[in-house]
Amino acid sequence: MRAALRFAIPIWTIFALVCAGTVYWSVRTHGHSVVAIFGYELVVWNAWAFAVPLVGRLGRARPLVMRTVPVHVGAMLLFAAAHVMWWSLACFVIRPFDSMGPQTLAGVMTDTLANRMFLDGTVYFAVLGVCYAVDLRERERRTAQLEASLAQARLAALELQLQPHFLFNTLHAIGGLVRQDRKSEAVEMIAGLSDLLRYSLDQAGNHVVPLEQEVAIVERYLAIQRVRFADRLAIEVDIAPDTRRALVPALLLQPLAENAVKHGIEAAPEAGAITLRARRDGDALVVAIANTGGEPAPREGIGIANTRERLTRLFGERFSFALGKEHGHVVATVRVPFEVAA
Repeated sequence: MRAALRFAIPIWTIFALVCAGTVYWSVRTHGHSVVAIFGYELVVWNAWAFAVPLVGRLGRARPLVMRTVPVHVGAMLLFAAAHVMWWSLACFVIRPFDSMGPQTLAGVMTDTLANRMFLDGTVYFAVLGVCYAVDLRERERRTAQLEASLAQARLAALELQLQPHFLFNTLHAIGGLVRQDRKSEAVEMIAGLSDLLRYSLDQAGNHVVPLEQEVAIVERYLAIQRVRFADRLAIEVDIAPDTRRALVPALLLQPLAENAVKHGIEAAPEAGAITLRARRDGDALVVAIANTGGEPAPREGIGIANTRERLTRLFGERFSFALGKEHGHVVATVRVPFEVAA
């Protein structure tokens, strides 16, 4: 109720001042008191400010539909009658127009009832309509906040889903090196895994990061894989200088690189290569990860599916993602709006 009054009192005060100004201008040559006229209008119309919370509560409890029309007609008559009585009392006590009009309270009430009842009835339904409009705006605001909150929660869930994915795969690779008695390589992979985990924790809650950070962590990830595959894996990174501070989703590239390793390098008996490229194309940033080998028709696993989902959540329709074969390579290409970190 207090919130409604904080909103209603200034509105009705402005309305009363406008009415007072209009009335005074029409009788300015009659010698009436300016203070009395303005005080009278403020007292009369601010009474409706205190009725606004009650009208709003009734409107929410009994929405205006065909079957509730009698309820609101009855409420309109009640509020209008109460305001007419208040109007009459204010006119009789303040006497803004001196000796003009009825001189008794009963006469003032009779005159006000005849001339103001219809106006107050109209005001009731106007107040009811404004209350409905405010409630609708508030519901839309809360719905928008809820949708934003759900989207943020969904993004966080997707990021958490990505982290165990590469964590378990890397731990499995480390276990394989230990079983092969390749201890120094296993230690190097553990150090690299530590860097990856530190990065994922540092970026918790940061949905976008500069591309150069993503590239650095992917290079660390691929360095780990090069330990695992030795001479079977060649890596090429070609990042245009003007794209290094462009913003991309955190952990965007790592699942794409992991997909290239799993379905390209690991699946092929011969040596292979992974290439990471980034360039600016007008108002878009284009990032591509290509790998040799792979299936004729590449399939989307959990990493690719989550990447597409996160891009949708962050950019709506302002992105594109493609996974296909080009010149014997499997290429994952991401195109997002080009935005530079401050």
